[in-house]
This record gives sequence, C-alpha cells and structure tokens, in this order.
Amino acid sequence: MRLTPENKFKKLIVIGDRLLIKPRQSDQKTASGLYLPPGVQEKEKVQQGYVIKSGPGYVIPMPVEDEPWKTDEEQVKYIPLQAKEGDLAIFLLSGATEVMYENEKYFIVPQSAILMLEREEEL
Repeated sequence: MRLTPENKFKKLIVIGDRLLIKPRQSDQKTASGLYLPPGVQEKEKVQQGYVIKSGPGYVIPMPVEDEPWKTDEEQVKYIPLQAKEGDLAIFLLSGATEVMYENEKYFIVPQSAILMLEREEEL
C-alpha cells in the first residue's frame, strides 16, 4: 500500500484514552477568536493542535465469571472519549509525548491532559 495524504494515518492505531494531535502554530487564531499568545505557551506549558486520530476510550472492566452461554463478542467494551477527530484541543505539554511521523511533529496526549476542545459544528 502506497502512503498518500488521505491514507497516511490509516495504519496507525491509537491505544486507549489517547489522542494523536498535530500541533498548530502558536500565533494563529481560530475562526471563533480563540488565541493563545506565545508567552502563555512558554510559561504555562500549554499547547494547541488538531485531533488527527483518537483511541477507543476507557476500558470497562468485564466480570470475571465464565459463563458457557456467553459468546466471544462480549469481550471488551469502552467508554468513548469526548475529543473527536478534527477538534482543536488545548492541552498540557507535561502530559504529552512528542513523536515524529512521516517527518512531521505530533503529540500523543491522554484525554486527562486536555483542558478544552473547540469543535467546528453548528450549535
């Protein structure tokens, strides 16, 4: 399979409650007026970026009992994450892990490090 801009993230699987975030330039402002000046990012260790992929969520523990009538389909269930692909996320750098993929910088961030989301959809 050849990598293209459309499918370059297809083979990546984000685990659990983590998000893959592409950082955005600090001096940019969103359409709704959200703006983090560079001083805030340096002092508070806050970053912003777009959610590229998200994990399945928090695992719900399954009971230990083994019932013969249960099927294999009833194995792992998840509580979904609030963040969705395309959201602008404001997150703490202290909880993020910086990674390079296809010569671009990304962050892997647990949902607990997300401070705020901005979603482009009608209210």
